[in-house]
Amino acid sequence: MQVIKHNAQVHEAEAAFVQQKRYAKVFGNHDNFWNLDPLAGTFLKQMFGEAIPVYAGVVLQLQPDDGDPVSIFCTHGHQGDDKSDGNWFSAAFVTYIWAPLQAFLDINPNSPSNSNALKSLHNQMMYEWSAMSDGIVLITGHTHQPVFKSHTHLERLYLQLDDAVMAKDDILADTIRREIPKRMQQFDHIQAGFRDMRPSYFNTGCCCYSNGNITGIEICENAIRLVKWHADGKDFKREIAEQMSLDDLRKAVHKKI
Repeated sequence: MQVIKHNAQVHEAEAAFVQQKRYAKVFGNHDNFWNLDPLAGTFLKQMFGEAIPVYAGVVLQLQPDDGDPVSIFCTHGHQGDDKSDGNWFSAAFVTYIWAPLQAFLDINPNSPSNSNALKSLHNQMMYEWSAMSDGIVLITGHTHQPVFKSHTHLERLYLQLDDAVMAKDDILADTIRREIPKRMQQFDHIQAGFRDMRPSYFNTGCCCYSNGNITGIEICENAIRLVKWHADGKDFKREIAEQMSLDDLRKAVHKKI
């Protein structure tokens, strides 16, 4: 009840999507309540005025007037993580012990995982699964590390450097070269053959970065976008970090590699 009371504005915004039949709730590895508790449906109905099913994942179908369709599979992304996928003890500890302890002690240590190696391994696994079949796009979270068109930020910098060198833009190339060592502190791995990867894997990133920033994946206006929200005084600003048209995405994920 306290969660509902103190997040009324958030639930009102979500309710607008519910009313338009455009809302789906997907549980993650620490969502024991939404996943298993028999009272979850009661709270959701109280929040939104109607029963809301909770899924392990949802599939969005991109059906063009001509050409092949695309299935966009959206899930939390803990699937395949042996510490989180089906690990009831881990989920129960965070839900029923750690979260109440945080609230009681008034502490908020929210920060992305410190294991870059595990992030890289998980991203590689998610990409390899998504790239196995034509016409499949996977959107997940879990790693707290944004991925767009199957590339991490470091890999995208190398691609941008290639473009700058080819265009003989020495100023831009030098700027990117100075940025790359900074990003290497956050990434311990570059996937082999990343320049030829199918753009089949996207990761939302994180909603609890230490600086207060939020990243996410948007699909609207015939485009898929990696967006970042950041504080600007008392306001919050949205920035488009990367984007790709859905038409180009559809063609790319059906292209043989």
